[in-house]
Amino acid sequence: MEPSNRRGWPYYLLFLAVFILFPFSLFQYTKYILFLVNMTAIGVIGALGLNILTGYTGLISLGQAAFMGVGAYTVAILGTKVGLPMWINLPAAGIITTLVGIIVGTPSLRLKGFYLAMSTLAAEFLLEYVFKNWESMTQGVQGLFITPPRVFGIHINNDRVFYFLSVSLAVLGVIGARNLFRTNVGRAFIAIRDRDIAAELIGINVFKYKLVSFAISSFYAGVAGGLWCYYMTIINPEAFQLSISIDYVAMIIVGGMGTLFGSVYGAIFVVLLPEAIQRLMEVLQPVLHMEYTFAAFKQIVFGVIIVIFLVFEPKGLSEIFSRLGNRISNRKGKEAIQDGSLPGSRNTKG
Repeated sequence: MEPSNRRGWPYYLLFLAVFILFPFSLFQYTKYILFLVNMTAIGVIGALGLNILTGYTGLISLGQAAFMGVGAYTVAILGTKVGLPMWINLPAAGIITTLVGIIVGTPSLRLKGFYLAMSTLAAEFLLEYVFKNWESMTQGVQGLFITPPRVFGIHINNDRVFYFLSVSLAVLGVIGARNLFRTNVGRAFIAIRDRDIAAELIGINVFKYKLVSFAISSFYAGVAGGLWCYYMTIINPEAFQLSISIDYVAMIIVGGMGTLFGSVYGAIFVVLLPEAIQRLMEVLQPVLHMEYTFAAFKQIVFGVIIVIFLVFEPKGLSEIFSRLGNRISNRKGKEAIQDGSLPGSRNTKG
């Protein structure tokens, strides 16, 4: 084993210990905290898919919620009407959403910029229409109910058990995306994002790799939607509206487009922000006699925050944390040199 890998093992073991012990901690609001963690894990998977498409390939999409809806309805239909188990339904949700993504992406990816965004917006509205009106399969606005699944005889019917499933899949999603960008496929995505004409000149099939990016993004969205379906146990078309797609765009903008951990930071931020807004409204309404509803006030705050990040920190929270980490390490390095604890420093003691 290489030395760098040996140094990393304590961090892996620490993460594993925290991962296992966290849901059994004695927090006062453990159940609600686990709910937020589960929603964040689902958000991380969906944001990773959008980040692969937008952050790494440079393709704008406003249809992430609709693709998550395809995954959710796939899980619900296969679970209720066919009776298949979860270990088949979740991969099937990703695969079927991938096929839908390819169908949508084939004509759309010949467009760029604003026109591509409008085509994905059209796909969002089209799939919403299907969810509402294909009542023989989706039950329309009434929605579908599913029973919590079983995995290896374990009934996944509470937040604590679901935590191990959702966080594990989110971690696997991050690892998968990280490994993707170490391959030629991932490098082709980045080349297309940076200079698509130059990428085509050096032999990269731009349309092919755009379609592959769209397919991978759709797979992540499908799995996230399927996981969301199992967690909520009821789905209806209202859960996959355009506002949810905007939330996912906000995740990658705030977290940092083109960075893997930006998807994680952005999902945490966007999931926790409504909680902070709710608490803020409870404080401000009696004082300022605010007439805004929670939904309206949330959209105002979201809009302001997105503008702030686009103007002042376009690389998002990922860049902010990276700079903080560099400053801390540089400060520690200077202190070590001053103390004479580094080899070759002039103030060596003794």
